[in-house]
Amino acid sequence: MPESPLALEIKDLTLVFEDQKTTKVVLNDLNLQVKQGEFVAIVGPSGCGKSSLLNLIAGFMQPTSGQILVDGESVEGPSRNTGIVFQDYTLFPWLTVVDNVAYGMELEEIDFLMKWIRPFRFRQLHRSFREKASHYLQEMGLKEAENKKPHQLSGGMKQRVAIAQEIIRKPSILLMDEPFGALDPQTREVLQILILKIHEQERNTVFFVTHDLEEAVYVAERVIVLSQYKPNDNNQGATIVKDVCAPVFKSTEVKRTEDFGGLIQDIRISGFAPDQRDIVKSFDRNYQNKADKR
Repeated sequence: MPESPLALEIKDLTLVFEDQKTTKVVLNDLNLQVKQGEFVAIVGPSGCGKSSLLNLIAGFMQPTSGQILVDGESVEGPSRNTGIVFQDYTLFPWLTVVDNVAYGMELEEIDFLMKWIRPFRFRQLHRSFREKASHYLQEMGLKEAENKKPHQLSGGMKQRVAIAQEIIRKPSILLMDEPFGALDPQTREVLQILILKIHEQERNTVFFVTHDLEEAVYVAERVIVLSQYKPNDNNQGATIVKDVCAPVFKSTEVKRTEDFGGLIQDIRISGFAPDQRDIVKSFDRNYQNKADKR
């Protein structure tokens, strides 16, 4: 069976922030390959550059050195081949839900239609796009909300619309920057299940940034730990310190298994600062000693 082609390749990537007084190495010598159809989660301590890495892949920033390739093409700026879902809901408040979802597809056609000045064709496509958007909303449990405005929706509903807005365009790679971070635990789990179902159906490539280790291990088939804390490296920027496979076939029951908890603990310790790691180990050891004496 032939190997899947690469959706994303990062080569010798370094990102440095400079001003008149200071120089800060944010990312240092990153190398990563992601195959088409993979669901990859990026985790790491605060300040390690997770969101900066996502912005580089999206083309919103340029690296100091190195290269990022999406589908074999160098990333020089934002591209329609890359979709992105943020924690804040990037919806147009003046559009209905169904028009918000259809809007992305309309953008794909605007340049062509404007060249040929075909308003009648655009009206036909607009109806077609709305029908397709309506179908996606039904799949995501939002059919009854399709004619509402964003301010009439709950946070979880808004995020489902934002996901539909990107998924419907079928981008080569979908970037998600802590998309469920502002939601309550119950809504968060529902959306985790939703994104897993979408990935199973679409087999799209997902690059998912989160600070929640349980979420990362649950939704992703591969978890990358990015950390600025490396032995004998004087904290000169973050790099990949761990790359692990997570269980692929998972119901919510997997969250309660010993293996699941053990994998989370292993990932957590690998990305901690040395002093934080020592605090945790010392606490665990003391707590266990007290428990043994009871």
